[in-house]
Parts: sequence; structure tokens; C-alpha cells
Amino acid sequence: MQEISLKAEELFKIGTFSITNSLFLTFIVSLVLIFSAFLIHKRINIIPGKIQSILEMGMEWFLDLMSSTLGSVKMAERYFPLIATIFIFIMVSNLLGIFPGVGSFTIENGSHKVSLFRSPAADLNFTLAFAVISVVVTNVLGAMAVGFFPHISKFINFKDPIKFFIGILEIVSEVAKIISLSFRLFGNVFAGEVLLTIVFFLSPYFVPLPFLFLEIFVGVIQAFLFAMLTLVSISLHTAISEH
Repeated sequence: MQEISLKAEELFKIGTFSITNSLFLTFIVSLVLIFSAFLIHKRINIIPGKIQSILEMGMEWFLDLMSSTLGSVKMAERYFPLIATIFIFIMVSNLLGIFPGVGSFTIENGSHKVSLFRSPAADLNFTLAFAVISVVVTNVLGAMAVGFFPHISKFINFKDPIKFFIGILEIVSEVAKIISLSFRLFGNVFAGEVLLTIVFFLSPYFVPLPFLFLEIFVGVIQAFLFAMLTLVSISLHTAISEH
């Protein structure tokens, strides 16, 4: 049975920089998405074909969902690239990580074999980085929307003890958001990988299929939740400027 490691395993080093199996798959996901975007851009037509129509329907549905959350079509169009990028990148990362056969590729690393690929979200570094980016970017967008000092006053306010205490709670809330976003995504994806590894070892034929479809569903849902929580955070931080 393949060894299960809580942390991503090192494949090789570039100087002093360690390349892990999760980071390696992250590079591949980036290349796949860049190539796909280039290919789709080249094939965009005024009269859409079947694939273009499906993509446009998906974009319209996503924009409608964002509009209902933000309360403005203009804001939905403004923040659509960010939210869509987060959703697509995490979703593709999750799906490629559980793609059949991905875990079969191994290389020798010292005295044991290491999986060449590991789902990026099964590495806490990946989910923590995305959570930090999400929280920092939403606060930057909030400061751009309502003004720097009005936004900062939510966290640092010495006008009276109550507002100062509320500001402390807001800071704690932002830190808790980072922890919640990173550990939720990491826990679900890593647990799914462990489950699939055990099931494939015990019964490698048709029995794992329902679990595989379940993990595909979980991977898509977790990407959607991460994107939606980022969207809700944007809505909260930019609410003053819109009302």
C-alpha cells in the first residue's frame, strides 16, 4: 500500500528551493489552465458553437449568482475575474489530484518511493496561501471601495472603548477566516485522497467508483464554497460604498 504522508513530499531541489509533489502538480494545473485559456480565446466566435454556448451559459449563471450576492451587476462584472479564477483553479487542482492513475506515478527518493503528483489542496501550504490571498485581497478591495481610513477604522478605532473592542473582534474574525478557509479545504481534500488510497488498495476494481464520483463532487463543491466565501467577504467589505 502506498505510504500516506500528511505533508507534501519533496521530489527534487532547485538550489535551496524544494519542489514537492503538490507544488509540481500546481505548476501543471497552471500550464493546463493557461493553455486552455489561450485555446478558448483563439476559438471564440460571434456565433457560438456548442462548447462556447455552454461556457457562456455557465458565465451568465455565475454572474447572476454574484449579482444577487453583491446587489449590483456592475460589481459582479468587476469582481468576476477574481472569483472565477479562484473557483476554476481550485476545482481543476482538486479534479487532477484524484484523476485515475495520477497516484500511480512514483519516483525513487532515497530509500522509499514518492508519488510524483499530489493534489495541491491536500497540502496545507497551498490552502493557507489561497486563504491569505483571499483575505488580503478582499480587504484591499474593501479599502479601494470605501476608502483606506474608513476601512481601517473597522479594525483600529480609538474613539470609544466599544468601537475599539469591536475592532479587536474584527481582526480576530479575519485571522479566524484564514484558518477556517485553509483547514476546511485541506481537510476535505486530504481526507478524500486518504479514503481513495485505502479503498483502491482493498478493492482495486469497481468498488472504488462510487467513492471516486463522491470525491469529484466534493472537489467541485469545496472550490465553489471557497469562491463564494471570498465573494461574501467582498460584499461585506464593500457594502458601505454601495449603500
